[in-house]
Amino acid sequence: MNADPRDLMEAAADVARKAGDVALDFFRRGIAVDTKSDGTPVTVADRTAEWTAREWLEARFPEDGILGEEFGESRPGAKRRWILDPIDGTKTFIRGVPLWGTLVAVAEGETILAGAAYFPAVNELVVASPGLGCFWNGSAARVSEQDSLAQAVVLVTDERFLQNPAKGAAWRELSQQASLSRTWGDCYGYLLVATGRAEVMVDEGLSPWDAAALQPIIEEAGGVFTDWKGTRTAFGGDGIATNAALAKRVREVLRTGVPS
Repeated sequence: MNADPRDLMEAAADVARKAGDVALDFFRRGIAVDTKSDGTPVTVADRTAEWTAREWLEARFPEDGILGEEFGESRPGAKRRWILDPIDGTKTFIRGVPLWGTLVAVAEGETILAGAAYFPAVNELVVASPGLGCFWNGSAARVSEQDSLAQAVVLVTDERFLQNPAKGAAWRELSQQASLSRTWGDCYGYLLVATGRAEVMVDEGLSPWDAAALQPIIEEAGGVFTDWKGTRTAFGGDGIATNAALAKRVREVLRTGVPS
């Protein structure tokens, strides 16, 4: 079914809020933690939040596919699909740190039509759609204009880069050139870039449900979102988000972490 891009953006925001608020009900409640086959943690909060989002979408967009971190893909042949991460930053969530979020994107193929990121524990919502802008709690969001790496704030989810030593070395070079380097990234780091509170956010590995919502958010705020190879995509398996002024310089430094 056809839908206006503004309607899709509004729907992405609505379902992100709905699922995120469900997850928030479990936050800091001492819930049990299970381990998935890939070694990552999952909780009843992740599963309940995603199921809530799926039910909401099935009722309103019955012809669309859904890809979610916890329950996989439905209707894989659908022209349009919703991509869900009920709790991005589950490890952060488990430890009671509020910098986790619920991510929702809607896409046709690899073209993202709208994306929303909701951070229930700190009451921040950012939503975007190509050509329509990026909005942070209802106001226009914009990346910073900082053009000096020596004055920049750079962020990463895990600075150890345990699976990618070359990327780790490139990150350390970047962080040493910057004014300030911080972790506790996950999706909150991308919000900070999109709202001008940081200049760079880097991840060594991203699944589609991690990245799909973030690409339009960064781009519509005036920034640049690519994989480590410099390709503009949310499906490259890793990610670099920057303001526009530092995009070229940051990728030059990090390029040493990508095999030639």
